[in-house]
Amino acid sequence: MRLPHFLRLVTGQLPEDNPFGIVAEFDNPGALMHAAEAVRKAGYRAFDVHSPFPIHGMDEAMGVRRTILPFLVLGGGLTGCVGALAMQIWMMAYDYPLVISGKPLMSIPAYIPVTFELTILLSGFAAVGSMLFLNFLPMLYHPLFKHEAFRKATDNAFFLSIEARDKQFDVEGTRSLLESIGGRNITLLEP
Repeated sequence: MRLPHFLRLVTGQLPEDNPFGIVAEFDNPGALMHAAEAVRKAGYRAFDVHSPFPIHGMDEAMGVRRTILPFLVLGGGLTGCVGALAMQIWMMAYDYPLVISGKPLMSIPAYIPVTFELTILLSGFAAVGSMLFLNFLPMLYHPLFKHEAFRKATDNAFFLSIEARDKQFDVEGTRSLLESIGGRNITLLEP
């Protein structure tokens, strides 16, 4: 059975005969921003930038769409809120009704603490779980890890990588594009 690309990437089961992609190093954040814009304008979609710190405006330069994470967290929170209220109303008013000091069976103010806690709990679980899933984590293997110079990406280097699964990818064409926009140490990545 053939796994989807992201599962093959996470588990390290990429085919050995095809390259994974190509990576180029850039001098500074401005050059990396210019490179991301040029690569996006050239029609590439399966590319990523790697920097030791966030670069303001990079998402717009790469054409990254907004994430669905807030909606997933909202769904988790609403599920917790409705679930807690339904659970308490069922238990206190229908399953085991108990009249205490003449108070009503469905006393919403008394249900607020449990409702709040379950809302926050399920929102947190949704945030962490969705973030891990959407970022393909934990990623046990990535071909960039074998690139010796890429170790500087967390310290003082700026990289742009283009994956071979992109429809525009051509080894020589992509290499010449990266050279024309100022890329250096351009390396073909093997899986």
